[in-house]
Amino acid sequence: MKSGTKRNNKSELERIPGIGKSMAGDLIELGYTTVASLKNQDPEKMYNRHCELKGCCVDRCVLYVFRCAVYFASNEVLEPEKLKWWNWKD
Repeated sequence: MKSGTKRNNKSELERIPGIGKSMAGDLIELGYTTVASLKNQDPEKMYNRHCELKGCCVDRCVLYVFRCAVYFASNEVLEPEKLKWWNWKD
């Protein structure tokens, strides 16, 4: 690799608002490797499975991010306010 050149190792999932490298890794661990694979999934079930895999109750904000990610994957027309994970709180 040439000096000054960065490799793009970003997951496709990082296109989703609120999804960075760590959260993309969590989604991949759950079996979701593409944006399309999240379409019409159940965020509550995803969150519960994530907690099981981690062996503890994970911060509820993760559920809100999952809700936002499923919304992003499931809709063609997106409302800007719904692309902010914190707007998906209970």
